[in-house]
Amino acid sequence: MSYLSRLSKVVRYQCLLQKSPVVLVSHGVRKFSRSTARNNNGGPDQVRKKGLLERLGEGPVVGDGSYVFTLERRGYVLAGPWTPEVVIEHPEAVKSLHREYLHAGADVLQASTFYSSDDKLTMPGHEAGRTITCKELNDKACTILKEVSGAADVLLCGAVSPTPSYLDGKGKTVVQQEYSKQLEAFIQHDLDFLLAEFIGHVEEAEWAIELMKTKGKPVACTLRIGPKGDCAGVSAGECAVRMADAGADVIGINCQFDPNTGLKTMSLMKAALEKEGLSPYLMMQPLGFHCPEVEHEYEGYQMLPECPFALEPRQLTRFEVHTFARAAYELGVRYIGGCCGFEPHHIRAISEELSPERGGKLGEASKKHVPWGGALKNSMLEPNRNKGSRQHWERTKPASGRPGHPDVQPKLINQ
Repeated sequence: MSYLSRLSKVVRYQCLLQKSPVVLVSHGVRKFSRSTARNNNGGPDQVRKKGLLERLGEGPVVGDGSYVFTLERRGYVLAGPWTPEVVIEHPEAVKSLHREYLHAGADVLQASTFYSSDDKLTMPGHEAGRTITCKELNDKACTILKEVSGAADVLLCGAVSPTPSYLDGKGKTVVQQEYSKQLEAFIQHDLDFLLAEFIGHVEEAEWAIELMKTKGKPVACTLRIGPKGDCAGVSAGECAVRMADAGADVIGINCQFDPNTGLKTMSLMKAALEKEGLSPYLMMQPLGFHCPEVEHEYEGYQMLPECPFALEPRQLTRFEVHTFARAAYELGVRYIGGCCGFEPHHIRAISEELSPERGGKLGEASKKHVPWGGALKNSMLEPNRNKGSRQHWERTKPASGRPGHPDVQPKLINQ
């Protein structure tokens, strides 16, 4: 009898004794059984799903990866605007990507609502705002999210993104009105927690956090900053303290910078928080491309000539994501996922690397994968058999394959 079979029998027996819901733990997605548990009135108990903060208190939470960036590559999103009308025009494409992240082992699925605010949809040159509103987009995104998640033990996240109104100097009231419209569907659909992401100015983050805290949900907030701090020059440490003081339960960074730079930024943020006696949970969803040259650029990888259409040679390998996930965890980060450039196999790498800290939990995709190339030992081809070890992949330095190509970009774009 396998370990999982023995564990399943023990869990069932204990649950029958305690008259509590049975949780069936498999190699992949956890599902809840409502059939055996009974309440005091003889009816079935309602299963209680653990929330974000409870899970973070127990160990690492694996986020999902890129949406609009990946869907642009697949032919469903227009680069430039990066708005998510795909949820209405091609909902099956969004469903498929959600399923891929769930299959890979993500603990969280995020509604595909990046840049869905009305003031973004109606900017000059943006087609979506002519026929689609923020309310329609976010409602559809939530419907898709709940359809895909089904009975899976996965958290559902509603995320807001920066508003053009802030950059236009329209003030706190107008900015919070835009955020309020974005949040409406998330509350109506009772998603598990709220996130403000890709925020460039900590002041706007504070306004978003203030509003989200009124909704009775856990609140997370991530800035698109590097070690230099936000776009107004506020240091990374001060940004962290201000987000925590504003009431965010989870704070961190996303996008714009690669994992190595992101870890430096998170170290600065953590040190500042500790100095002030603050202890929110820490979160990282970095860029999936190597871009060390832009560490000290406020706009990060946007400064690369290759961004956004020629970044493939810079993409992280699954093995580099293993290394990142371990380093982030050891730093104290507990919510670990990815942003632009992070694909489902990268999320699987996070899930596999942190499986020991998550009670052995793995996604279904790990049934078809052995970490660090182990399955290559069974290859018919000897060259591949020789690559079936962690040692091989840790010492391998991937090349672009382009003769004469520099290791790093010698010149950034002109501002």
